[in-house]
Amino acid sequence: MKRIITLVVQNRSGVLNRVTGLMHKRQFNIESISVGRTEQEGISKMTFVVDVEDHRKLEQLTKQLNKQIDVLKVTDLSEKAIVARELALIKIVSNAGVRNEVQGIIEPFRASVIDVSKDSLSVQVTGKPEKIEALINLLRPYGIKDTARTGLTAFSRGSQPQSAELTQYSLLK
Repeated sequence: MKRIITLVVQNRSGVLNRVTGLMHKRQFNIESISVGRTEQEGISKMTFVVDVEDHRKLEQLTKQLNKQIDVLKVTDLSEKAIVARELALIKIVSNAGVRNEVQGIIEPFRASVIDVSKDSLSVQVTGKPEKIEALINLLRPYGIKDTARTGLTAFSRGSQPQSAELTQYSLLK
């Protein structure tokens, strides 16, 4: 079963390597990773989409991640109300004759053209992974030259700001 796991971590060298190494040793398949700084100095957030066999393995993973010294908080967002997005850049084979046709395809996806050359067109799209896959499938007949995807990033819905929780955890460790 696919799980969305977020980690609030100290922004230090080697943290990502230790976390992914732990997952590798325990044979968890990482489907996507997204990492970035938070609004609090010295704190980053990692979002992983991992394939976990069962709830026992999920509990084992959560406990192991919590033991990591630079990990401040581990959250499984999979069954919570969340906001989740991914960014994709897609470069397709294009000429002047098909650009209007491609524009008609990408418009319902709220995607935008970010680069044009004489033989290619680059598109940017954000949304849920299913939306991105659907657009890629529609653009495939035109010839996809390249794609780059960020991986899923997510947080829980609600009015409680994450920064209050981060302050609490950074004082504990």
